[in-house]
Amino acid sequence: NERENISDFILHGLLLDFQKNEVLPLKNKTIVMTRALETSRESAEIFIQLGADVITFPTLDIVPPDSWNQFDDFIVNKNQVDFIIFTSAHSVKMFSKRLEELNESINYSTVKVVAVGNKTSAVCEKYGIPINIIPKNFSSEGVIFELLKYKLNQKIIFIPRSALGREELPVGLEELGAIIKSVPVYNVAVPSEKIIAPYIDKLKRSRPDIYIFTSPSTFENFLQILKINNPASYFFGALIAAIGPTTRTAVESRNLKVNIIPDEYTIEGLAKAVVNYYKKHQEKF
Repeated sequence: NERENISDFILHGLLLDFQKNEVLPLKNKTIVMTRALETSRESAEIFIQLGADVITFPTLDIVPPDSWNQFDDFIVNKNQVDFIIFTSAHSVKMFSKRLEELNESINYSTVKVVAVGNKTSAVCEKYGIPINIIPKNFSSEGVIFELLKYKLNQKIIFIPRSALGREELPVGLEELGAIIKSVPVYNVAVPSEKIIAPYIDKLKRSRPDIYIFTSPSTFENFLQILKINNPASYFFGALIAAIGPTTRTAVESRNLKVNIIPDEYTIEGLAKAVVNYYKKHQEKF
């Protein structure tokens, strides 16, 4: 698996840096990892291997959209598509599942597929979706920069995405002359109280060193689940890490400081940034 190889390579490099000290770089650090229910454990693994005690705290539940009408109309009517942009692993999974339910297929020989991020790329491969473009920068700006190489005027770009999807990407591509078909293939919900209760109990019994947020929704739902009315007080004395600038903006809008943000907006990039932060500030810890 390509993504696992990438993760292993990064992890191996991080561990080698600290072998001479015979100390895992995140030993004795407690990290709260907020993600979707089904991916939080997987995302935590790299931090666990670096020595951290990780509390996985699912703040998102991925569910079908309120209606499949937009998606079904577009697919069943066999509209010609020039590009498909998958912005997350969730979008690939829900897109593929719905195609199967409809007994429909896409002729990928006439379509260029964009996968944003290593995880998204790996899931595309799992579902047999050929990938043509992986932007160097895993962001809306990165996608737009990559597609500047193509003549987009009147080209149809299909973006299956979250019902809460942000507008930077569709608007940016429309400005380049593309026709955007952006439709919801999943929605983001707060996990039920029954599911979340044991995670809350574990969190209350711990003293986290770092809170990791991987999207604005993971942050906002965390505040909602724990009924945090005064974020500055709640997070006092702990570090906050955000996976990218959009998440950082959401966190900082609540008068909090984001201490750690990676150069590459992935979990692997974030793990490297956390290790480097402690390495740089080790005299304080």
